[in-house]
Parts: sequence; C-alpha cells; structure tokens
Amino acid sequence: MKTFARLLVIALFSALLLTLAACGKDPVPPYMSSKDSTGVPEATDIEYTSPVYSDDMQPSEELLDTSPMDDDQSSSGYGSAMDRESEEYKKTYGRSSEQLLPIYFDFDQASIRSDQFSRIEHNADYLNNNPSAKVIIEGNCDERGTNEYNLALGERRALNAKTYLIELGIDEYRIRTVSYGEERPLFTAQDEFSWAQNRRNDFVLE
Repeated sequence: MKTFARLLVIALFSALLLTLAACGKDPVPPYMSSKDSTGVPEATDIEYTSPVYSDDMQPSEELLDTSPMDDDQSSSGYGSAMDRESEEYKKTYGRSSEQLLPIYFDFDQASIRSDQFSRIEHNADYLNNNPSAKVIIEGNCDERGTNEYNLALGERRALNAKTYLIELGIDEYRIRTVSYGEERPLFTAQDEFSWAQNRRNDFVLE
C-alpha cells in the first residue's frame, strides 16, 4: 500500500512538471561524440555522423523521467505489478525486459548521454550477475527523417550501447543488436514527449 501511495505521488508530481515545462535544457555532453560531415551514416559506423536535417527543439528533461528504479521498486516486483500497456509501464520499461532499463537519446544523436550511464550500468550489473543471460539491444528512433536514415541511426544507437556494455565487462557473444528505426513507436502522438520516449534503446533478454 505504501508503494502504491508513493507511485501515486510520483505520477501526480510528473503530471505537474509536464504542465510547467517550458523549454529544454542545454544538452548533456555525450559519451561518444566524434563527428563527421559526410551525411547519412553507414549502419555499421558507431560514431556520430552529422545529420542530414536539423532541429533546435529539445524536449524538457521534465518530460522524460530517465532515472533508474530504486532498490525498493526492483525488490518489490514493481514492474510485475504494472499493466504492460499502461503509459507508466511504457515510460519505465519501454519494451525492455523488466530486469533491465531502456536508455534514451537526444534528437538525431547516437551518442549515449551522461544521464543514461547509470541505466546502462544497471543492465551491465544484471548481466554480470547472470552470466548465462543474453540480451538483444533494440535501437529505435522518432518518426522524423527518412526510413532509411532512421534504420541506420537506430543501428548506431544499438551498437554504441553494445560497445559500452562490452567495456563494462559483458562478453560480446552475449549481445545482439537490431534496429527498428521509426517502425515501432511506443507513443504515437506527434509531440515532444512522444518523440523523446521513442528515441530509445530497449534491452530484451533472449
């Protein structure tokens, strides 16, 4: 009951922040930031490539709660008690397995933001503690840009996350990547909140 009350307070506070959010904050320095001006990236290139279009709009950080679960949530089966089709579940897990957390990206970026490090480290900890587990990293994009460009961008996002997991001690053979580009939006509205939620890597246990 205490956990439910706590979740209700968090949901109300998030709704209040959504109504008060006015503009985005300065972008956080990326984990991988090398750039190239050659246009559309190759799907196998895990470094950042300059976009073929630009957009200065960035969603406010209040629109997207990217903080990982605390110990109380993970130990109490928080994810299991939630409706998988609910907005709250999708915001917490995306399409990731409940033991793992999704990570989110800035618009037209494949680099891992510093505020996402703790989430991918959480996933690495789980995989290190479960050596038989294997994971698929699914790269996703918002709907802006061409299908081909977004498939390549989603692949680069997935490959960057794979590289980071390997650096954290996960064997490469335990990680597969796939890009869905813009083909599997989690939120379908055409607004900053939905786009921010759809710029995501999911981590799915095999």
